[in-house]
Amino acid sequence: FWEWMIGKIKRERPDVLFLSEAFTRPRVMERLAKVGFTQSYTYFAWRTAKWELTQYLTELTQTEVAEYMRPNFWPNTPDILTEQLQAGNRATFAARLVLAATMTASYGIYGLAFELMERRPLRPGSEEYLDSEKYQVRDWEPGPDGTLAPLITSVNRARRDHPALQRNDTLRFHRVDNDMLIAYSKSDPEAGDTVLVVVNLDPNYTQSGWIDLGAEALGIDPSSPIQLVDLLGGDSYIWSGARNYVELRPGDCPAHLFHLRRYLRTEHDFEYFA
Repeated sequence: FWEWMIGKIKRERPDVLFLSEAFTRPRVMERLAKVGFTQSYTYFAWRTAKWELTQYLTELTQTEVAEYMRPNFWPNTPDILTEQLQAGNRATFAARLVLAATMTASYGIYGLAFELMERRPLRPGSEEYLDSEKYQVRDWEPGPDGTLAPLITSVNRARRDHPALQRNDTLRFHRVDNDMLIAYSKSDPEAGDTVLVVVNLDPNYTQSGWIDLGAEALGIDPSSPIQLVDLLGGDSYIWSGARNYVELRPGDCPAHLFHLRRYLRTEHDFEYFA
């Protein structure tokens, strides 16, 4: 049915996009992508540990699945308030936003419920929202945690400005000697654009570690320093050598979204990666 319907509509309106909102068995989700859905829901909402995220993203971007399935990452939906968000805090929501928005080219959030960090379940063990908008009209007001609107704005601006974040095929994970920190990069060779993302997966405690950037794989001379500009906070850092130190405090911002630039001659003279 879907293959027939999507094909018929695409012949008349090729600009129409179809999102498969199916949370079901992996092969069924993949089949829906093959018959024509433009984007697909994924299991991102339930992938929380570093090893889970690494394994799942490797499957989505570096196996045959990448040939036909365009993943769309959602940390929550009108039907899904995960256990992680229920037990979480502001840093939990901020980290999940950055992961969803930078790991894949397509992401989404369930609006004000996520922006205002709504985390009250219908009952213990349920992933349904208490006072769900599926059954009533709600007036939303910021609670004690405020709003994530400034962070969402910064993340979306980075996605618009950096072609590297608009693709999936160049995703590369980098080794960190701390399982509570995850680091990965994306690049767009044509635009000369490279970004590095580091996220603290611990919403309660400061985490630190040494990152092996794998400079040669990114086309970077490991003997030359590089400048990293944080697109979320505006801070700038100079890295040199094979391994560099990172420390993230969840009370501030649990993530760095770095734009990488190559050092040329002086400390004020940089260029984007080619």
